[in-house]
Order: sequence, then C-alpha cells, then structure tokens
Amino acid sequence: MMIRDVMNPDPVTCKASDTVSEAVRLLKKNGISGMPVLKGDELVGVVSESDLLKLLSTREESGLWLPSPLEILEVPIRDLIRWEKMQAGAEEVGTMPVSEVMTKKVQALGPEDTIEEAASMMVKHRINRLPVVDEARKLVGIVTRGDIIAGLGQEASDIGDD
Repeated sequence: MMIRDVMNPDPVTCKASDTVSEAVRLLKKNGISGMPVLKGDELVGVVSESDLLKLLSTREESGLWLPSPLEILEVPIRDLIRWEKMQAGAEEVGTMPVSEVMTKKVQALGPEDTIEEAASMMVKHRINRLPVVDEARKLVGIVTRGDIIAGLGQEASDIGDD
C-alpha cells in the first residue's frame, strides 16, 4: 500500500515565523501533537509537543551545597531569583518564533513510498508523523502512525473480502 492511499492530503501547518504561542493554539485547536513548519510552500521543519516541552525544562544546578549559618538567610533570596528567572523565561517562550524551537532535520517521504517504508522510518527515528513531500520538497500531505495502522486494517479487510 502506498503512502498516497493513507496520508492526510490537507495537514495542519504553521509558518516558521509564527510564534510558539500561535503554534500551541493550532496544536490544541486541532487535537494534534505535531505539525509541519513551512517557509512559503517549502517544508523547513516539524514542531511537536516534545519540542515545546524542551522549552519548559529547567537546568538543574549540580553539586552539593551546604549553607553556612549566614547563608541560611540567603536561601529564600536564591529561590526567589530562580522563580523570577523561570517566570521571565516562560513569558519569552510564547513570543519565540517556531523556527527557533522546531526540529529542522526532518524525515520525510514521497506519496509513492510504501507504508512499510514509513513504518520503518518511524520506528528507526522514534517519530510519530512523517511529512509527505514532492520532488521540490513542497508539502503534499502527512502520514501518522494511526494512518498506517488504519491502512493495515483496511488492507487486511480487503484480503478477507477475497
């Protein structure tokens, strides 16, 4: 079975210049966990929930720190400063362009590729969706794990009807 038989030919997309907040709204509105990112008609990346979650992870300070009696007064101040930095970072995240957080090295395939090839790529690269592009890297669709499973189910029922 070919990708063109199971792909969604009208995927939800965003522009590389869109803000992270706009991308999050699109994902939520459409009930999806990732989408292709375009610059004009060209596929330039994919933005997913994983990309967005990376923005929220905070770097942990390492090493053992034991306060002296004078530093005990300093601990609440350090925590307050850390909290203020985290809040400021969260506000900045929403205004970042998607191009700064998207996955740029995108695995893609063509409409004439097989669902077996798509499944193999998804497993190998641990991804949930593959953009479908033409020879000029113009987006023509998207295929998800669910699309492949549905295609396999349809293929099995077609065989059973024979």
